[in-house]
Amino acid sequence: MKVGVPGASAGINIAQRLGLNPAIIESARSRLGTQARDVGQFLDKLHADLREADAERLRLKAREQELEREKVQLANEGRKEQQAKIREMEKKLESLFRDFEYHAREAVSAVQDRAAAQKLSKDAERRIAKMRREFREQFDSTVVAHSTGADRGDPNAQPQLVKHVSEGDTVKLKSTGRSARIARKIDDNHFEVEMGALKMKIARDDIAEVLASARAAENPVKAARSRGISVSLESEGANVPSEINVIGRTVDEASREVEKFVDRAFLAGLPRVRVVHGSGMGILRKALRQLLQQHPHVSTVLEAPQNEGGGGATLVELNV
Repeated sequence: MKVGVPGASAGINIAQRLGLNPAIIESARSRLGTQARDVGQFLDKLHADLREADAERLRLKAREQELEREKVQLANEGRKEQQAKIREMEKKLESLFRDFEYHAREAVSAVQDRAAAQKLSKDAERRIAKMRREFREQFDSTVVAHSTGADRGDPNAQPQLVKHVSEGDTVKLKSTGRSARIARKIDDNHFEVEMGALKMKIARDDIAEVLASARAAENPVKAARSRGISVSLESEGANVPSEINVIGRTVDEASREVEKFVDRAFLAGLPRVRVVHGSGMGILRKALRQLLQQHPHVSTVLEAPQNEGGGGATLVELNV
């Protein structure tokens, strides 16, 4: 009941709510005039409208709170999406930097020979300038493509990715600059590799190139026999040596002899051979190990332990 608002029937309504005898209530109502009854009905409707307005106000407040929660949620999702884009961008840039470091090492190794450094200096400068220019172009195109979304879902967005890699392949890694053998395929973009006794997991974008394919390195004699073809070798059954000594040979002579030796050992099915080259200044050792690392029949190149020659010999594991 409000002060100053007509309320002729307010007392009757209060009495009704308090539980007064209905007959008395009805008698009192009948004594009221038409105007008083109209005022009573108006007040009843006014109270009902006020209750409805309060209920609507509460509903609007609840909706406002719900909209605020949705706004906060959308802001959080936007930040998460932005963070995901930043992480993806960081991965692509990391791959670009790994490519740059790998090519930089290749350029530096090309001029490590002091005797040829002067002759190759200009060529090296051109290589490095070209490498920097290509890196900058690739870097800029990657940034622009990613920031505009042009590279989304594009399988060619990373052209440096080596696509065809199989178990048993010998690959060269960008991160180490060394060759390794693919021991196991974890998924489409991750592999387990072996570098001598060391095993490690790598991503596909760490592979610079495939040096030797496992299929290409398959022993041709075994492959033919597995298909039911009868193959007989003149040297089969002969005592194929598992070691060769090239101490005192020139690099060219030793390289030719070692290549023939590895081919014979591979055809004979030997799993491992030893190449004795001596220590000296290390020139012959370095040349032969580089040759062996690129040989299609070789899976691993290791320095021999001390009881087998140490730095003066190299152990070679073959793809048999």
